[in-house]
Amino acid sequence: MVNSNVEALGIIFPNSHDSLVPELVGERLMASIPFAGRYRMIDFVLSSMVNSGIGNVSIVVRKNYHSLMDHLGSGREWDLTRKNGGLNIFPPYAEKSIKVYNGRIEALVTVLDFLRSQKEKYVVMSDADIAGNFDFRAMIEAHRKSGADITAAYTQEELPAAAMAAREESQDLYYTFNVNDEGRITGMEINSKEAGITNFGLNIYVVEREFLIQQISYAYTHGYVNFERDILLRQLDKLNVQGFRYDGYIVQITGLKGYFDENMRLLDDENLNALFSPSPIYTKIRDDNPTRYITGAKVENIMAADGCVIEGEVENSVLFRGVKVAKGAKVKNCVLMQDTVIEAGANVEYLVTDKNVVITEGKEVKGTDTFPVYVAKHQVV
Repeated sequence: MVNSNVEALGIIFPNSHDSLVPELVGERLMASIPFAGRYRMIDFVLSSMVNSGIGNVSIVVRKNYHSLMDHLGSGREWDLTRKNGGLNIFPPYAEKSIKVYNGRIEALVTVLDFLRSQKEKYVVMSDADIAGNFDFRAMIEAHRKSGADITAAYTQEELPAAAMAAREESQDLYYTFNVNDEGRITGMEINSKEAGITNFGLNIYVVEREFLIQQISYAYTHGYVNFERDILLRQLDKLNVQGFRYDGYIVQITGLKGYFDENMRLLDDENLNALFSPSPIYTKIRDDNPTRYITGAKVENIMAADGCVIEGEVENSVLFRGVKVAKGAKVKNCVLMQDTVIEAGANVEYLVTDKNVVITEGKEVKGTDTFPVYVAKHQVV
């Protein structure tokens, strides 16, 4: 699977933007949020790194990481079980030098000794709140050709209203870039409210490893915390910071409503194909039977993962692994996570259930398009 022929290692920050989805991260982190029926958010950036020939990937976790470690295991599904490189997970307190971090600078400080001991020339850094099919090889090559100090990925899109509202409430930061005709980033704005098409930062960066070590060491000794604000923005006039425009299909989780919407968008075959091509997305395997449609079941426009059993009616919905919809139950415009059970005669609409939820016989639970109802893990309604 992995053809490690690029001089780059990957670093993923799985806790970034947890504050945007407090409902979904009570017992997990952003990276392990289930998405698209059988995947987790981290599967997309991790698979993209592997498909781009990056065979040395480190994950610097902050809290609530047990579900992520269970999902990733040894990294076998991504062909990252190896003596040299492979998958490395850095939980806080694993060593004396590692602690709970606040920003990306502190996170990188905790792994500076590791970075110094590596041999790859470049570092690819990414958060885990986005899903796409990235070609990191092309981004690394663009970085090399431009002679940039840092290359930042961005998309050209209108700022989603939901993203701006979510960031406002959580005080989480997002960035927009001014990019000149030569591709150089000449300006940055934090939490912009600008209307129209903007250059929206994806929090994905390529930088030379030695240069990164130098910048992080300097920033930490000066009390800096935020990579974008305290390193990029402060030095735009003297660093060559290049932009790399990503034109592919992109998912960004900005809140519970955004999570619901992004799952529902994948019911459109065009979006689904765009997300899962041209390269495969790998995930933890769960050996299960194919979905069974029992005589009398009615389904229309659904995505159903393996292990589901459908006896009732399901329309415009995403069903994760092991979901059961009993006879006489009606499910419409819902996202039902793993092992959710909708009992006989229940009627649910605009509902997001976490794992192992039971909607009991005859119950009616309905949200709206603008306000889907969320039921937490292991709850019985």
